[in-house]
Amino acid sequence: MSSDGPSYSQDTIAAVATAPGRGGVGIVRVSGPGISTIARSVIGHLPKPRYASLVRFLGDDGTALDQGLALYFKGPDSFTGEDVLELQGHGGPVVLDMLLKRIVGLGARIAEPGEFSKRAFLNDKLDLTQAEAIADLISSGTAQAARSAMRSLEGRFSDLIAELLATVIEVRVFVEAAIDFPDEEVDYLGDDRVEKQLSDIRRRLKDVISEANLGALLSEGASVVLLGKPNAGKSSLMNRLTGRETSIVTHIPGTTRDIVGDIFQLDGIPLRLIDTAGIRRTGDAIETEGVRRAVAASEQADLVIAVVDASLDKPQQKLDLEELEAASGAGMVIVSNKIDLAGAGAYEGIAVSAKTGEGMEALKTNLKKHLGVDGSTESGFTARTRHVNALEQALAAVDKGHGELTRNGAGELLAEELRFCQRHLEEITGEFSADDLLGEIFSTFCIGK
Repeated sequence: MSSDGPSYSQDTIAAVATAPGRGGVGIVRVSGPGISTIARSVIGHLPKPRYASLVRFLGDDGTALDQGLALYFKGPDSFTGEDVLELQGHGGPVVLDMLLKRIVGLGARIAEPGEFSKRAFLNDKLDLTQAEAIADLISSGTAQAARSAMRSLEGRFSDLIAELLATVIEVRVFVEAAIDFPDEEVDYLGDDRVEKQLSDIRRRLKDVISEANLGALLSEGASVVLLGKPNAGKSSLMNRLTGRETSIVTHIPGTTRDIVGDIFQLDGIPLRLIDTAGIRRTGDAIETEGVRRAVAASEQADLVIAVVDASLDKPQQKLDLEELEAASGAGMVIVSNKIDLAGAGAYEGIAVSAKTGEGMEALKTNLKKHLGVDGSTESGFTARTRHVNALEQALAAVDKGHGELTRNGAGELLAEELRFCQRHLEEITGEFSADDLLGEIFSTFCIGK
């Protein structure tokens, strides 16, 4: 982030800011120092800031390409912090392409993905968590995710990090002062002030990590793989959970031979549910490849649902489950399916019937528990895996520094770990960030945002 105030770019960028396809309205957004020249050439004048003007959009020969509204935002009072022009015309792809080419012909260049938001970040209009919240808000798959993203955009997550940073810096300054003035009569590092402050930081970090985990789950979702032997009822369970006939279901073992995926919303949490080929040894080359893909999918999954056929005898169920546990590389929820055929009895894991729906609520509750959601799925802010990782590294630094102080009285090492903690927290909001990280983050944004 800039430390010298707004850092205006030397080039002007332009992009279609509305989704591809036909629509009632299409918007071309332009940002940079060339706005005045472009506006006078395309609409004949530079509009009054923050007033909508009904205008014609002119081609290079003076003929009208389209007509619509022009909005001008003078920097730094704009989204990007630069001069911004928005031309709102009709939402036809040909018309928008003609208008965009006209603007590029006047000296602008096509914006890279997320470049408008990146300029807003670089010009101190947003911090990094707020910029990421824009992308999360656009891509929200559930109402909960959208509300959480909006809270992040309004600064809730940033405020929590800022409060933590202030406390960490306060303790770090105190510790370093105690090191610099060792001849004082009071043992500053020996009293309980630092101990209490470190305990407070650890508690608050754990609280934020817990909420960030839920926020990341809402924004990024989780992959859940159904793994089982042929004819265990994986496809039936898939269809029961999604509420659609996603997978083909027959009485013939080995019907599913490839990866079949669908989105399943678990109380607002988007889950990528993946049905797989039945795990067994076979001479069929296609089915063998399906089994290989099933194992590979389970190794990359966030969670595996191991489906066991409850209608089989107990020894066979135990053997099947052992084979599934050996094949899986992720956390596992064990489900005994087909209890409608097996009758009453003791079952491995959660007893369900994909056919009748019995036990499905218990399965959903158990899935939430395994994903780290014990209660409400509403988060105070949206987050990403990188945020969670940075928070966990910050907590690890505090724990290590605290250990050095209590075991060895090493105030210097505590101060160093507090510096690391501060750096990890600053990575979240972008106060400290590498250029390659910024490139990676903003490259995931849509063009025009």
